[in-house]
Amino acid sequence: MTLRRRIFIAFGITAGLAVTLYLIALVLVIRAAHDDQQRNVGAVVVLGAAQYNGRPSPVLRARLLHALELYRKGFAPVIVVTGGTATGDAVSEAEAGRRFLLAEGAPVQAVVSLPEGTNTDETLDAVVDWVRQTGTAEVLLVSDGFHMARLRVEARRHGIVAWTSPAPGSPIAGPREWSYFIAEGVKFPVAYLRDDGSQWPGADSLVP
Repeated sequence: MTLRRRIFIAFGITAGLAVTLYLIALVLVIRAAHDDQQRNVGAVVVLGAAQYNGRPSPVLRARLLHALELYRKGFAPVIVVTGGTATGDAVSEAEAGRRFLLAEGAPVQAVVSLPEGTNTDETLDAVVDWVRQTGTAEVLLVSDGFHMARLRVEARRHGIVAWTSPAPGSPIAGPREWSYFIAEGVKFPVAYLRDDGSQWPGADSLVP
């Protein structure tokens, strides 16, 4: 067998494995997106999204409304809103979320603002600090469906006992969500490789 053929075969095997792993990740992401883990916890945590001068974007609004519904159903005594400021912003995502929830009738004492973090990793750093300070045992993370699988892995890596509940009214849900699923097929395994887990997870192991 010539060297060129060996290289070609090795490349084909590597490419085949990469595609297989990507497809597995994509399936897990899609399955997690449709798995609502609503349950009684210490806090509902809303992952931040864009806001415009204090007005939540449609995506953030859907997450906030879902969190408020979970609170009103008695799943948690407090809602934690997260997210820092982007370049040029005068108001953080967390503050925009807090104002929205109060305007929707949430009690002041039931809304906690954590205005730190510009990505999932930084946001969960702030959440884990709050969890440790308050002694909160478990949290329910609210975001869009495509985000659920990666959130579970990132929460586990941060040492948080977390469950997930996708916002059903998000404008991202539907055909538009596929572009996010495709991207998460890459982001999810990268997040998993950063975790302490030593095996590729099956669907069940995405649950705390």
